[in-house]
This record gives sequence, C-alpha cells and structure tokens, in this order.
Amino acid sequence: MTRDTNWRTVDIVVAAAIAISFGVVFWAWNQVWAAAGPAFAAIPPAQNILYGVWLVPAVLAGLIIRKPGAALFTELVAASVSAILGSQWGLDTLVSGALQGLGAEIVFFAARYRVWTMVVAIVAAVGTAVAAWLHDTPLYYPDLTIDQQLLIGAFMVVSAVIIAGIGSWLLMRSLVQTGVLAQFPAGRTQQRI
Repeated sequence: MTRDTNWRTVDIVVAAAIAISFGVVFWAWNQVWAAAGPAFAAIPPAQNILYGVWLVPAVLAGLIIRKPGAALFTELVAASVSAILGSQWGLDTLVSGALQGLGAEIVFFAARYRVWTMVVAIVAAVGTAVAAWLHDTPLYYPDLTIDQQLLIGAFMVVSAVIIAGIGSWLLMRSLVQTGVLAQFPAGRTQQRI
C-alpha cells in the first residue's frame, strides 16, 4: 500500500496556521531571549535552554500533517513571519528557519514518514537543534572555545527534547483529544472509547 504524499488544501491551511501562529510566538520569544540575556551572565551558553520554542513548528507540523515538506514549510513560514514582524537576526532568520525545518525533515524522512512515536518526535527535535547549532556556531559564536560551543549545543538539545520534542508530542495528543485533527492521520489514530 502506498501513502498519499500529495498535500491537500487542509494540509496547507493547517501548516500555514501553525506557522503564522508560531511566527508571532517567535517574535515575542525574540523579546524574551533578548531580555533574558543578563539572567544568564554567569553561564551565557545556558541561555540556549530557551531555544526549543523556536523549534516547535517543525516537529508539531510533521507530527500532524505527516507528509514530506511539512516540517520545512512550517518552520520556514514561521521564521518568515517572525522576520516580517521584526527580528534582531534579520534575514538570517529565514536561513535558520529553513535549516531547522530541514533538521526535522531528515528525521521524518529516515522514519519513512510512517513512524510517529514520541521517540521520533524527540529525535526530530534533536535534528532541529543540531541544525540550529551547526548554523549558529560559526555565525554567532566563532570566538568561543570548543567547550563553550559544545555546551551551547548541549543546552540546545536539552531544550529541543523537552520543548520541541515532548512538548510538540503532548500538544499534538491534546489536539487529537479535542477532535480537531480528525481529518489527519494523527487524529484518526485516536482510540474510540
């Protein structure tokens, strides 16, 4: 049996809704990130424990839509909305969003777009964090020691696992329980009582 990988109108609408919503969240989170800097003055790499919020759309859309390109599309559109609203990182926000979406997309591809467990969500979140770290390190942290760069990566991964991996999984499961995902495979796997 082959899976339909063509996007339906509802797939596009939901992906866009997730992306636009999180684009606004990103814009607000950019302000939180900037304001939180002094709180992490003792251990600056620890600020990356906040990073996971920026990784949620890729994992969440992948879990809900379950089609090639969902993670990439949603993360890139969310980054675009954030950039349009005003991001301190300018157009690099788009590059970052594309790479983060690609990080999740690679994991969903490796799972052949057929395995949708919490473990896959967590690994996809780690994929987004690794992509973010590979992008951010040479651009924003080239003067740090390798130990500091690795510590940034470790905080990114922990944040991704908790917020983007487990958080997206729990959010998707909560949406399934409401019935709003009935038109998606994620909603059709709901157990009837």
